[in-house]
Amino acid sequence: MNPQQLAKKLFIEKFHRTSTLTTYAPGRVNIIGEHTDYNEGFVMPCAINYGTAVSGAKREDKIFHVYAAQLGQYDKFRLDQPIEPNTQYKWTGYVRGVIKFIQERCPNFTQGADLVITGNVPLSAGLSSSASLEVAIGKFCQQLADLPLTDTDIALIGQKAENQFVGCQCGNMDQLISALGQQDHLLIIDCRTLETFPTPIPSNVAVIIVNSHIKHDLVSGEYNNLRRQCESAAKFFGVKSLRDVSIAKFTEKLSELTALNAEIAKRAKHVITENQRVLDAMEALQQGDLRRLGKLMSQSHQSMKEDFENTVPEIDYLVELAQKAIGEEGGARMTGGGFGGCIVAISPINKVEQVRKMIADNYERRTGLKEDFYVCTASQGVNVC
Repeated sequence: MNPQQLAKKLFIEKFHRTSTLTTYAPGRVNIIGEHTDYNEGFVMPCAINYGTAVSGAKREDKIFHVYAAQLGQYDKFRLDQPIEPNTQYKWTGYVRGVIKFIQERCPNFTQGADLVITGNVPLSAGLSSSASLEVAIGKFCQQLADLPLTDTDIALIGQKAENQFVGCQCGNMDQLISALGQQDHLLIIDCRTLETFPTPIPSNVAVIIVNSHIKHDLVSGEYNNLRRQCESAAKFFGVKSLRDVSIAKFTEKLSELTALNAEIAKRAKHVITENQRVLDAMEALQQGDLRRLGKLMSQSHQSMKEDFENTVPEIDYLVELAQKAIGEEGGARMTGGGFGGCIVAISPINKVEQVRKMIADNYERRTGLKEDFYVCTASQGVNVC
């Protein structure tokens, strides 16, 4: 049973009536362009065929009564009173934060509802379960009260909720791809202008995700610290963001910045070179050049390992195994914020089983952890079911 059907079924069980509205928003995997979004750069994600469903119906009062099925937990709050965090359950911040900032845009939104949330995006795996929840809730509210919000508006409200209500200083990529994803396409996103450039995935190419089962929590500090370091680097160059620093300019000033702060120089190097890799990867994909795309993905991973320092040994080992199985016909790299989570691999379809076997035969033996292996389909963004 898919999340949409399960949410409808559970709504009847929990609230003893039939839901009238169901929304669904996908998780995402980022092929290349890590930590470039909050530096106003370029990213290349796709929405995946795992996501979050929200099913519900209006109430006669101004209360939101929410049931999170995977966790077996409820949350209840009023829309005609200031919305404050519920410190008991972390997931409630994504729901309350989105509704708080929807009210900021649409002050008359006080329509209560009962709703059920279900999803099948692996949690704490770097596949944006939080963004898919934010976007699904945003779309539910927009449809519930016929609010004048576009899907891009909903994505940016989701980002704001995560930044200002939950406390993770993420960029806008996760919410944008969850809202705007296109079937069978990767989406190049210019995170400054919000322009999107759909790029078809060749029919003979598989998008593979492997979950390391090293869980990460981006609110815990590392992610926000990386962002602060990038902002310090932009300040050094006298620009709004690292998007505005060319590789030539960076090279010219590298020794000066390194002398000032070697760690910040490394962070800047990753972001500035990664932006260029995304543009090069778009070109490689359009030309069907998997060999070049694979090399760019490998360079991206090395840059995260050495310059951004946000990989872990288990992730590095998964990348090594996947790359060994794929050879030169594709690539693998860490995906997501880092410090655990998943790798993504681009591979010819006829090599998928080799990749699966290589990882199954070696990863658990080395690490004591059993991986999850997914072959994903690039999917449509948020929708009403």
